[in-house]
Amino acid sequence: MSAAGPDSNAATGPGLSAATELGTLLRSRRAALSPEDVGLPDGRRRRTPGLRREEVAQLASISPTYYALIERGRAVNPSLQIIDALGAALRLSPAESDYLHTLAAGKAVPPAPAASAEILAAGVADLVARLDPYPTYVTGRRWDVLAANRAARALWTDWPAVPESDRNMLIWTFTASEARQVFVEWESEAMALLARFRAAAARHLGDPGFTELIDRLHAISPEVRAWWHRQDVAPLGSGTKRLRHPTLGEIDLQHVVLQVADNPEHKVITFTPTHEDTQRIAALIAGKSTTSGPQSSSRR
Repeated sequence: MSAAGPDSNAATGPGLSAATELGTLLRSRRAALSPEDVGLPDGRRRRTPGLRREEVAQLASISPTYYALIERGRAVNPSLQIIDALGAALRLSPAESDYLHTLAAGKAVPPAPAASAEILAAGVADLVARLDPYPTYVTGRRWDVLAANRAARALWTDWPAVPESDRNMLIWTFTASEARQVFVEWESEAMALLARFRAAAARHLGDPGFTELIDRLHAISPEVRAWWHRQDVAPLGSGTKRLRHPTLGEIDLQHVVLQVADNPEHKVITFTPTHEDTQRIAALIAGKSTTSGPQSSSRR
């Protein structure tokens, strides 16, 4: 995940066009680079940080006029070769390059019918339950939590008790006070979550459900308002999370993300604690007495 400074023209949500979002991404990454970063002389004094448009055009071997049109959202269907050249010129990460290609293609997934409930494929919820005591949950197209086993409910929150309109991983992470207690490294977790969601939202430009969710996040979270303008994107992937539980203490968990074949928008996230912590989680959800380990029972 990469960061760039705020941009006064940055998009506030996926309700804008793909061309506008693409131009905002290019501006933010251009502002984050210096001539030295790309092997260009510094030249005359710069009034604003970052590369000039003509320098990006030079690096991408396109005309400055055409690059300006792309950045202003006025170019029609730039070719794959030009998009690849711009990604290379701006030193985009693989996740940022994928995001750029998604925006350039401008092909959004059709919006879901209004008020339609997401339905898990047969057996997925049963699978999640059978994975206890390994914490596992399923998120949907807007990252609503569609299923969670007892271990996940014990370590994150009791999802069935959360109002249905709030049963969303982003809403919970950014608005629930308990989330800041659960995630030992809340800020980095929240930033990474938002970056992954932004990459996913690029496939749903103009979808009212996504627009409503991002508008709501902007309204209720100062962190979302500050971070969304950075244009950070990150891919789904495996990793490690450190959670804090009032009884178990701090726990490190390795996780993987699996997409359901019947509906790739449904993501199964399953976590593997250490053997010792797995036993303690099993005792916790069985209602047996368990004692807190050291400050981090899994910390090496």
